[in-house]
Amino acid sequence: MNVFCGIDWAETHHDVALIDDLGSVLAKTRITDDTAGYQQLLDLLTEHGDSPDTPIPVAIETSRGLLVAVLRTVKRQVFAINPLAAARYRDRHSVSRKKSDPGDALVLANILRTDLHMHRPLPADSELARSIAVLARAQQDAVWSRQQHANQLRSLLREYYPAALAAFATGRKRGLAHPEARAVLALAPTPTAAARLTKTQIQAALKRAGRRRYTTAETQRLQTIFRAEYAHQSPLVEEALGRQMLALLGQLDAAAQAADDLAEAVEASFHQHPDAEVITSFPGLGSLLGARVLAEVGDDRSRFADARALKSYAGSAPVTRASGKKRHVGRRFVKNDRLIHAGYLWAFAAITASPGAQAHYRRRREHGDWHASAQRNLFNRMLGQLYHCLQQNIPFDEQHAFTPLPQAVSA
Repeated sequence: MNVFCGIDWAETHHDVALIDDLGSVLAKTRITDDTAGYQQLLDLLTEHGDSPDTPIPVAIETSRGLLVAVLRTVKRQVFAINPLAAARYRDRHSVSRKKSDPGDALVLANILRTDLHMHRPLPADSELARSIAVLARAQQDAVWSRQQHANQLRSLLREYYPAALAAFATGRKRGLAHPEARAVLALAPTPTAAARLTKTQIQAALKRAGRRRYTTAETQRLQTIFRAEYAHQSPLVEEALGRQMLALLGQLDAAAQAADDLAEAVEASFHQHPDAEVITSFPGLGSLLGARVLAEVGDDRSRFADARALKSYAGSAPVTRASGKKRHVGRRFVKNDRLIHAGYLWAFAAITASPGAQAHYRRRREHGDWHASAQRNLFNRMLGQLYHCLQQNIPFDEQHAFTPLPQAVSA
């Protein structure tokens, strides 16, 4: 007899349901979200035949948390069911629109009983790969947070401080998020204070931010901008806006520091992984971007049946919608957003780092693709090559990846 388990998780408690092949309820209980509750769940599973050799599969609507970590201590298949999919399954069992936590646990258990083959268990990635995933995603979130705070700061500066926007334009490295910009703005939160800055003060702020070359020329440039003529707010309003700017600047400093610290941790962990050498052999993939790709792809070789499955997961493979006489081939909207974001950066860098990638991109543009579409097509091809290299544990080879190369054709 096969046994299936469904868990409806919450913040303080979890509802558990176990059923057999025929859908008969074997057990229903509620456990607490602590060590005692987790042990109660494991004892319940053991009571109904769970063992290291024949673990009971579990369906739950999340892939994270201590409860999932406890369930994965043995080689148990844990299925993270999308809440939207679980809601659709609920309608199969009742048309009255009723809902309860114990009922949801039963629905999840029945999903495994009827459609186990239609859902994928959580990948069996190594502990190192899972730790890299945590760090890489946190670093990516910190980068997005840094940009968000920089955008908020820019919007505020437009209201009273145009000199700062002129001095630290977005095209100059990382704009307002750059350490030099943050150091100078902390020294002069208002345009009036910036106009009074001496060259010695500006130069000292630049050196504190880490500048070592062309300091004198940059100091002269900044002083010239700060002392130019601009419109001003009234003194009291300008002072209040300056205090608001310092508060936003503190948040930007924290986000930038977090992004830098996490980047160092990501690179240190990534280079310990055996797949790092294969991943970084690809043009356009460095340590940080390679770690983001590894975080989403994982190191479980059986996770994807073939390269097409990986491409669909990443959202780079097109999807066909056909009905009657209508047929449309377009991009995917259900995808791994983090992986597709890394893919665009990867493809953009590969265009300049690889002659074959550049030729492929040009062919797609000549074919009529927009820039984003051509990049996505290049990422789709590179992702298939990455799948092959990881499966065979071989580095990237330009001659085999893009044959024939442009120079070979001309010869």
